[in-house]
Order: sequence, then structure tokens, then C-alpha cells
Amino acid sequence: MMLGFFMILVDSTIVSVSIPAIAEGLNASYNEVLWVNSAYLLAYAVPLLITGRLGDRFGPRSIYLIGLALFTFSSLACGLATTSGALIAARVFQGLGGALVTPQTMSVMIRTFSPKERGSAMGVWGATAGLATVTGPLLGGLLVDAAGWPWIFYVNVPLGIVGLILAWINIPRLEQTNRHFDWPGVVLSAAGMFFLVFGIQEGQHFGWDWHVWAFIAAGLVAMAAFFRWQARQGDNALVPLGLFGDRNFSLAGLTISTVGFAVSTFAIPWMIYVQTAEEYSPTRAALLILPSGIVSGVLSPYVGKLTNSHDPKPFAIAGLALASASIGASALITDPGIDPRWMYLVSVFYGVANAMMWGPLSMIATRNLDRSLAGAGSSVYNTTRQIGAVIGSAAMAAMMSSQLERHLGAGQMTGPLPAPLQEPFAQAMSNSILLPCVVLALGALAACFFAKTKSWND
Repeated sequence: MMLGFFMILVDSTIVSVSIPAIAEGLNASYNEVLWVNSAYLLAYAVPLLITGRLGDRFGPRSIYLIGLALFTFSSLACGLATTSGALIAARVFQGLGGALVTPQTMSVMIRTFSPKERGSAMGVWGATAGLATVTGPLLGGLLVDAAGWPWIFYVNVPLGIVGLILAWINIPRLEQTNRHFDWPGVVLSAAGMFFLVFGIQEGQHFGWDWHVWAFIAAGLVAMAAFFRWQARQGDNALVPLGLFGDRNFSLAGLTISTVGFAVSTFAIPWMIYVQTAEEYSPTRAALLILPSGIVSGVLSPYVGKLTNSHDPKPFAIAGLALASASIGASALITDPGIDPRWMYLVSVFYGVANAMMWGPLSMIATRNLDRSLAGAGSSVYNTTRQIGAVIGSAAMAAMMSSQLERHLGAGQMTGPLPAPLQEPFAQAMSNSILLPCVVLALGALAACFFAKTKSWND
């Protein structure tokens, strides 16, 4: 299951480093190519509240297989696309496949492992998430430089086929725990999530005019109607409101949204800086953050085992605080007078932070969940993470735009910079990096309020 989960998360970031190559290859504008990424994120985020509950209704194994098959075949369609419109359409189906897969991974863990065994499983889940966040840009740079942009999608096909075979053989058939399906809730949540995510995601593009605020307002109204409807459905609700009666689950959702905000944004201004001001290639730039993925992948399973017998709260707080400090350190070295290779050291600490952040937070969120609510809980948890990422993307675009205008005027985003402009450009990018640093620090503060559990050995 982690193979499919890894592929889905990688494809959330792999396109960012490939945008110039895709634009040239399809003879498309940057605005069209940016929608290649936006369409995926939109189609991935909107159905997440629904797809976990689908796993409860029809079995997580079946939904996982359908989602991974859709993701794999749409990846092939992405690579074969000859126009930007065809590529955007294929990315929508990729996003839908990802939305079907993601909640099932956590749902199966909740229903398969007892709470005292779940830390090890969540450690693997956390290692996968941490590794995927840095693999996307690196893999994208390597594939584009070596074989061309279609291969960032073709690479999913053999991996997806292997993942389908392994899933068919190994994922157990679990009991269907939700016999009723809340179709009015589906309509309200899909409409609300679409309007909210689209408004936030595209706000910067449309200059935050009244159309954007109308979308956001419509989304808020639809979500208010959705939660009012859910309150009347009891155990048959798409999102049972009893989930939020667990203090740790609610706080974990808030905290993981700050993680989604930070990990999806902090590398963007850094990558732009080292490629524009320092003239690094995409692959060379992405290699600077490679240690974080390696360290996270190695340490996460060990941290997971520790949380089987120890309260994960201290791990989560330490991880969030260290991640915030690491991002702050990357802002300090965003300076033409400092060798960018210091990022290797910063990346090591960021990897340690990831190992203590993803798995323990998931453990805290799912510790008290009833197994019949595994799909719903997984959906809500992953939705809050993805909404944090969407808000982060919009906020970072606005931050970078304002900082560039403040320090050197608009229009200096790409191309080698003359020496006199390198310092102000670096300052603009450094200030932008501080945004996810502050947001993650707030996440660490929120984690301090997790309730202690009497015994993690029970």
C-alpha cells in the first residue's frame, strides 16, 4: 500500500521542477502548464472527505485497487498527451485516483493493527510521506534532464502495475463497516470543497478579485450546510461529528494542516533562488535536499517502534519545532555570500524532524478512533493536510510576489540575475521562506495541547 501512497505524494510535487520543459514540449504558456499541477491538486483534494467513507462502504481493498489502477493508466495518458488540454484532463483523473488511494492506506492500518502495535505501521507511513516530499523535485529533475518530461509520468506505469499485483495478493479483505451512504452529504461536501479549494488555489492568479471571494464564500456556505446535515445523520454521516469529540484527533488535524502548509511550500523559494541566483541545474538544486529524505526514511520506522510503548506527544512537538528551525536556517543561508551547499546540513536536521513528525502525529490522531470510523477519520485527517497544502501554495505565491515587488520590482523571477540584483532577490526569497517557518512553529505550539493518554502499552 505504501508504494501507491508514495507515488501519489510524489506526483503532487514532481511537476513543479518540470514546468519549463513541459511548456516547451507542448508549445504551451506557463499559465496553461501551471494548471497541469493545479488540476491534479484540485482533483486530489476535493473528494478526500468522500473517498475514505467509500472504503468503509465497499471495503478499503477494492477502493485502493480501483484508485491505483485509475492513477496508473492516467499516468500513461499524461505521458502520451500532445496538448496542454489533454495533459490537464489526464492529471484530473490522476488526482481522482490519488484521492481514492490515500485514505485507504491509513484506514487499513487502523483496522489491522491494535493501538499498541500501530506505532510501527505509522512509522512506515510517516517514512513514506517524508521521503515522498523531497523525492518529487529530485526525481523530476533527473528524469527531465535524462529522458524528457513525459518520463515523469511514464515512471508511474511499471511501479503502478507492480503495486496493483502486490495489493491484489497482500491487502486483506476487511469488513464493510458502513452499509448506508450519505449521498446528500457527498454533494454538499464536494461542492463546498471544490469552491473553497479552487478559490484559495487560484486566488493569486485572479488577483483576489470579487470572483475569488465569491467562490470562497460559496464554499463556506456549502460546508456549513454540509456539517449541519451531518449533525442530523448520526452514525450514518459521511463525516461523523463524534470524531471531533476526541481532543487529540481535532488537534492532530489542525497540526497536520500546518505540516501540509510548510512541506509543500518552503522548498519553492529556495529552489527558485539556487536556480536563478546561483544558476544550479534542476537536478543539482534538488540534490541539496536529498539527505532529508534519506534520514527520514531510515529513522521513521525506529521512531514508530518507540511510539508503540511511549507517548508520541514529545516526538511530535520536537519534530515540529526542529522542522521549523530547519526551515528558518534555510532562510538564513539564502544569501549570495553563503555557499548553498550548507543546505546539505540543514537537510539532515529537516530529515530528523520529518521522522519525528509524520508518524507520531498520525499515531496521536488515530489512537482513540473506533475501527468502524477508520475511513472517515483517515479522510478528515488527510483532507486537513491537503487543505493546509493548498492554503500554503496560495499564501506562498502571494508572499513571493509581494516580496519581489518590494525588493526589486515585479518580473525578476527567472533567468540569470545581474550581480546588483542578486542580493535583493535573495532577500525576497529568504523572507518568503520564513512564512512556512512561522506556520510550523504554530503547529508545534498546538501540539503542546495534546492530551496525555494514561498508558500507551494498554
